[in-house]
Amino acid sequence: MKGLRNRFFEMSAALTLGLVVLASAPVSLQAAQLIMLEQSGCYWCKMWNEEIGVAYPKTDEGKLAPLRRVDIHAALPVDLKGLKKANYTPTFVVWHNGREIDRLRGYPGGHFFWPMLQQMLAKIDNADASGAAEPKS
Repeated sequence: MKGLRNRFFEMSAALTLGLVVLASAPVSLQAAQLIMLEQSGCYWCKMWNEEIGVAYPKTDEGKLAPLRRVDIHAALPVDLKGLKKANYTPTFVVWHNGREIDRLRGYPGGHFFWPMLQQMLAKIDNADASGAAEPKS
């Protein structure tokens, strides 16, 4: 019985250590992200949150590229090194493998946002195939 208990504690410790390592891994290890560059008081950010933000994580797009919010007035997280900041909010950036794939400045409304986002996400495969991304300037 004592051997079984020791084995249980060893397995628990290994599982806990694995979870700690996984939780501390940078977010950029995800295949893709949708970075939302925003700022406090942004009317169009508020509109996006109300019209899209609630449903986004439940969509195919949200599962492919989980949303990550970044305040344009804060320092960029280390794993987003190389991301060009925005002066206009919201700005949406498809970020994949540590680089920008494409960007959408502003919120054109729900009717236009989804097809534009789908076009942006479609560029992920092209960036993987070519080894380089061609973000909009």
